Amino acid sequence: MSRTLLGSSGTWSGETDAVTDTHFRLLADLVADGDVVVLSGAGLSTESGIPDYRGESGRTRRAGHDPMTYQTFIGSAAARRRYWARSHLGWRHIARAAPNAGHRAVTGLQRRGLLAGVITQNVDGLHQSAGARDVIELHGSLDRVRCLGCGTRTPRQALDDRLRAANPDWHAEVGAINPDGDAVLADDRVDAFQVVDCHGCGGVLKPDVIFFGENVPRTRVDDCYQLVEHAGMVLVLGSSLTVMSGYRFVRHAAGRDIPIVIINRGPTRGDTDALLTFDAPLGATLTALLSRLAPEP
Repeated sequence: MSRTLLGSSGTWSGETDAVTDTHFRLLADLVADGDVVVLSGAGLSTESGIPDYRGESGRTRRAGHDPMTYQTFIGSAAARRRYWARSHLGWRHIARAAPNAGHRAVTGLQRRGLLAGVITQNVDGLHQSAGARDVIELHGSLDRVRCLGCGTRTPRQALDDRLRAANPDWHAEVGAINPDGDAVLADDRVDAFQVVDCHGCGGVLKPDVIFFGENVPRTRVDDCYQLVEHAGMVLVLGSSLTVMSGYRFVRHAAGRDIPIVIINRGPTRGDTDALLTFDAPLGATLTALLSRLAPEP
């Protein structure tokens, strides 16, 4: 079906034209049938103050920011210093973020027994903070750190404490915060930052997230395919699906005639695969969807 706009002002009003309301009722009916697999992206977290990479258009990266690649990180001590200096400040912004109405609505759907699972491309942990269970974090999470030497995973807070101790007099002005928790800093402040290594083996520490150019672990991918394989529908929330990492699951569903519904600000790569698309704010739209369904048990 053609793209549906919820309200000409871009906000959910609860009253829309007849075609839009028909499409929204169809969405509610599909969700009410259960076995919904949610695939969420950065657009779901923008209402929590975390920017996305491409903005509402879904087409352009944030100016002046090239996300860290795996090859650059492992190949250059200077690149690791740059990453950890910027992330040391940026992570605090991510850690302070609170779930928004969209995250809470997803949790509400799960509590009503309507979800088969949640796959998120986000690394902010906000689904879990909102109470969601058994979330597959496709790209990992910023609140964990992994040693590339011994493989030990430790809490990000423990690394934050160590970095503070190693940089007692270090401070910097933050120019902007990027979606991956990377703060924009002046070069001289980056050069003054001291990095720490694994407390156990002295190996290189890396956030437990998938960088660009790095493969998602095969078992994690297989778990996602398994969820989609048995889904009653796939509900895409706040993702432009530009990256194949998430888009492949939409293609998998489309190849098996599993209904796909996309709610996002702006067009997505998966629009032609979808039964319905809604160009609408996530929090208000998901709250309205939840209100149409049966009360929480």
